Amino acid sequence: MNNSSTDSLVGTRAKNRRRVAWAVIIVLSLVALLAVIIPVRLIMPFRAQSPGGLAIAYTLRRWSPSYTLIASAAMLVLIVWLWSGSRWWRKVVLALVLIPTLAATWFARQNHFEWMFNPLPNATYVNVSEAGFVGDSDMVIVVENRGEAVAYPIRQMAYHHLVQDTVGGTPLVVTY
Repeated sequence: MNNSSTDSLVGTRAKNRRRVAWAVIIVLSLVALLAVIIPVRLIMPFRAQSPGGLAIAYTLRRWSPSYTLIASAAMLVLIVWLWSGSRWWRKVVLALVLIPTLAATWFARQNHFEWMFNPLPNATYVNVSEAGFVGDSDMVIVVENRGEAVAYPIRQMAYHHLVQDTVGGTPLVVTY
């Protein structure tokens, strides 16, 4: 084999390695995003949830912090390797592909349910006659203890999930 065909073969192999690196970067980024998005979509409040869907969501929630960290590290190594031989627009694409993966790595470590269902600050209680925000057809959770009865509107409980109260002299936590 002469030098020109050897150079051509080496150039083709290098080009193929770079293509594989780009493909790996894209796959790592997509899987990292899906590892975070799928549980968020499957565990949506006020939607029907299946046992199989919840199993998938909780498995992904358990593995996504580790996977996204490994994916981000692998992507950084590949981006550093690709960076020097890339044109300016490919460098922009590399940076743009890295951003959602780093965002997924951060989000995989968050509990987004706490963002949605935070405690109700300064909760107040009123008599039924004063509760203008509760309609006659609204569903409520009713607790009766020792002759004292209270009702908690489902509409508000659905967003806050917990209320601490004392009913009939007994401290309790009501949840929905």
